[in-house]
Amino acid sequence: MCVDNDSRPPITPISGGSAGTLDIRLASADGTRFMAHVARAKTPTGAGMIVIPDVRGLHPYYKELADRFAEIGVDSVAIDFFARTAPSEDRSEKFDFMSQVPLTKPDTLQADIAAAVNYLRSADGGQVKSLYSMGFCFGGALSYLQAASGLNFSGVIGF
Repeated sequence: MCVDNDSRPPITPISGGSAGTLDIRLASADGTRFMAHVARAKTPTGAGMIVIPDVRGLHPYYKELADRFAEIGVDSVAIDFFARTAPSEDRSEKFDFMSQVPLTKPDTLQADIAAAVNYLRSADGGQVKSLYSMGFCFGGALSYLQAASGLNFSGVIGF
């Protein structure tokens, strides 16, 4: 884990900076639906951020991080990568994430990231022009791989 269960991003929320957030289901090319948290900028800059979490999946920390990006004009989506392996959508402290990590596959993880890319480039996602990824631990490695993914990222960040 990169952050404690009760951690939150160190950035204070900016009141009125976001046009809204929503928990949705995105669909990969193979039809698999997975959890995502989207945050739209009130005043978009044309930039978009895909937040790729640590091994716990779509933890509240990463949802709030996507929210902070939207508040500064960056349309964002935080994804969960356990739709194909986890028996439920529970990502609380009770979630046994370590049993799920070895079950993930590079091609399906990439398919989910591609679905998030497609979303951010769509009208619903803000039609972003410059796309970035930011990942943490397990997600950090996935973020670095986006530089060679062919999805035309403007930049990738891994922690």
